[in-house]
Amino acid sequence: MVRVSIVIPTLNEAAVLPRTLRHLQLLDPPAWEIYVVDGGSQDGTIELAIAANQITNLKVIQSEQAGRSVQMNQGAAAATGDLLCFLHADTLVPDDLVAVIGRTLADSTIAAGGFISLMTGENIRWGISLHNFLKTYYAPLLFRPHLFFAKGMRLLFGDQVIFCRRQQFWQCSGFDPTLPIMEEADLCLKLNQHGKIRQVNRVVHSSDRRVAHWGAWKATGIYMAIGLLWISGVPATTLKQFYQEIR
Repeated sequence: MVRVSIVIPTLNEAAVLPRTLRHLQLLDPPAWEIYVVDGGSQDGTIELAIAANQITNLKVIQSEQAGRSVQMNQGAAAATGDLLCFLHADTLVPDDLVAVIGRTLADSTIAAGGFISLMTGENIRWGISLHNFLKTYYAPLLFRPHLFFAKGMRLLFGDQVIFCRRQQFWQCSGFDPTLPIMEEADLCLKLNQHGKIRQVNRVVHSSDRRVAHWGAWKATGIYMAIGLLWISGVPATTLKQFYQEIR
C-alpha cells in the first residue's frame, strides 16, 4: 500500500482552497492523510478547511509562525506516510496522483519528483508554462552542469508539486526555515545527494493569478531573474522583495 501524506501550506487562501480540497476527494487511490498547515490566515481559510470534514484523514494545523518552509516542515513532522507530497493551495492535481508518486519513487535511484505545471486561469498560459518547464532543465544545466549530467539534477518549484520519501526529507533536514523563497529548489539540491530529481510526464494545473496581476512578460522576466540570481548566489531574502504575495 502506497502511503502518501499531502501537506498544503496556506495563508489567506479562502478563494482557492475549497476547490483544491474537492479535487483531493477524487484521488484514487486516496491519500494516506492530508494536512492543511495555516500560517495565520485572516480570511476564513482555517474555518473552510475545518468545515471540509467530509474528507477522510484531513487535518488542520495552525502554525505559530508564517512562512511556507516552516509550515511545510510542520506538516511533514506530523505526517505518518512513507512518502510526502507538498501541494500549493491553488494547484489541482490528477486523480491518480498517489499512484504516480508511488510508481516514481519505487525506483530507488530517484530521490524526488514533480509534475509539469500548466498555469491556468481563463485560459492556459502556454508561454509561461513552457518557460517554467524549461527552467527546471536550463537552470541546473547552466550553473550545476556536473550535477545535471552526473546525478540527474533538476530544479523543481512549488507549482510543480514536489514529492519525496519522508525519511530522505528529514535526512536533508527538510526545508530551510530561513528561506522566504526558493525553498523547493534548495530542497532539490539537498535531495540530489540521495538520487535523481525526476519531472514526470504528467500535468497539474496551477493558478495564473500572479501572472494575471503582473502581466505575462513581467512575470516571465521576474521568474527568470529570480531563478538565475538565486542559483548564482544572491540570497533568497534579497530576492523575496521582488516576489510579493498575490491573492
